[in-house]
Amino acid sequence: MLTTRFVTGAPNWVDLGTRDIEDAASFYNALFGWEFQSAGPDSGGYGFFQLGGKTAAAGMQTTPEQGPPSWNVYFQSPDADATAKAVEQAGGSVLMPPDDVMDRGRLAIFSDNAGVAFGIWQPGTIKGLDVTGAPGSLRWVELYTPDIAAAAAFYNSVLGLETSAVPFPGGTYTCVNPGGTKEEDMFGGLVPLADDPVEEAAGAYWLPYFEVTDPDSVVAKAEELGGTIRMPAMSMPGVGRLAKLADPGGARFAIIKSEAQQS
Repeated sequence: MLTTRFVTGAPNWVDLGTRDIEDAASFYNALFGWEFQSAGPDSGGYGFFQLGGKTAAAGMQTTPEQGPPSWNVYFQSPDADATAKAVEQAGGSVLMPPDDVMDRGRLAIFSDNAGVAFGIWQPGTIKGLDVTGAPGSLRWVELYTPDIAAAAAFYNSVLGLETSAVPFPGGTYTCVNPGGTKEEDMFGGLVPLADDPVEEAAGAYWLPYFEVTDPDSVVAKAEELGGTIRMPAMSMPGVGRLAKLADPGGARFAIIKSEAQQS
């Protein structure tokens, strides 16, 4: 599963773009215990969601011109410029060219060959998230895509990601792990849009999953605070108990009490 032992191709950052960062901070504080901390006067309003003093995610206020509120997933790259070239060669697009974020790292935003946005982070003084896998932090990411084979080929070419088919009741699940790592280093999966009517209607995207200790109470709290239940809490053998939500701004995310955490 996802850890802070980040390697090339693994998710190493996640952030929220939203119309009202103060409301979002209040919502996620109630759900996950996050405290929003500004990155400083030169950060353009960007800040960090802190969990026990460790960065679990980040966020900033965005405008309608920057697209709808959303969670954005970033993957580790040792060379942002080389990754940008690889994206274009693989049929993707460069939405924001690689740029230095002071001495903290180098950032770029791309879209894959199905038009799904994702980012890369080339570490500087900030290596990535301080905490993953623990309650209140990122546990898993999932790509909803119209073409599994095409997506697997794209991310293998761009980030060196490898896929494997894992059986589960009713079918198989395509897991993803960084190239050259063991299967226990799987951090996410690829899901056909056609297999999920809820996601097919919403369109292709990367979905972050956050670990929680009590999915049912988190679902109830999210609804109480104006969030949307996109998929009620349900248990999956070998996986855990999970639910899909959207915050009051409309940004989609999921929660899970993984079997690894339960044990």
